[in-house]
Amino acid sequence: MTNRRILTVQDISCVGQCSMAVALPVLAACGHAVSILPASVLSTHTGGFGTPARRDLADFMEEAGRHWRSAGICFDVICTGYLGSIRAIQACADLIGEVLAPGGMTIADPAMADHGRLYSGLDGKYAGAMMELCRQADVMLPNTTEAAMLAGMPLRETMDEGEAALLLNRLGGRNVVMTGVGRSPAETGVAVNADGKVRAYFHRKVDGSYHGTGDLFAAAFTGALAGGRTLYDAARIAADFTCRCAENTFRQRNGGWYGVRYETELPFLMQMLQSD
Repeated sequence: MTNRRILTVQDISCVGQCSMAVALPVLAACGHAVSILPASVLSTHTGGFGTPARRDLADFMEEAGRHWRSAGICFDVICTGYLGSIRAIQACADLIGEVLAPGGMTIADPAMADHGRLYSGLDGKYAGAMMELCRQADVMLPNTTEAAMLAGMPLRETMDEGEAALLLNRLGGRNVVMTGVGRSPAETGVAVNADGKVRAYFHRKVDGSYHGTGDLFAAAFTGALAGGRTLYDAARIAADFTCRCAENTFRQRNGGWYGVRYETELPFLMQMLQSD
């Protein structure tokens, strides 16, 4: 497995087992050298704990980019998640142009909506700016709500492989992985558009709602893809890992608002990456 220098750009939610708190250990478990750039700091994630205390770090992002450029620092992979402001999106786009290594790869998770609505504090202008960032990325990782919003199509609660392909093709990206796809309410999975060829991978949906599963999937997917897996295989590995973590959380009756209990499942992820 190839080891890469990866930069993850997203928020730090101090409580909630998501975003940067998840990305760093998962990417490290995949064997990569991980660097971080926080786009904002929140006292909790934005769903379930009321209105969090928040600090936008777009100024710091710009300063960090100038420092890295002057020091000759660059990264093989840059992955983005929840950024929180249009200015942070622009700072992230500028950063990619400055510190992505030649031949490097960018992976963009819109991280802006779920269950048919935008996250608290975000609006249509933010969604438009995020779409521009995603279009510049090598790989886009929307959930079904984000994909429908970005494509200007109605959200479907369930969809078969053909319906998923229609939505993915409407997005226009040649490498898109859409999460939360299921043919029935008891099923979930991913639909993968790899250079125009769409394949889906389904598995049983774990009862309950678990915050941070998208961040968990994105980190595991990025780790697998950066390590040399194909787009489809990376999505399959990330889906199996995320499902297993959700099952672990359900068994512990953790509720889900405090995030997915992924820690004890990291050996399972590492084993999958070492197989084949």
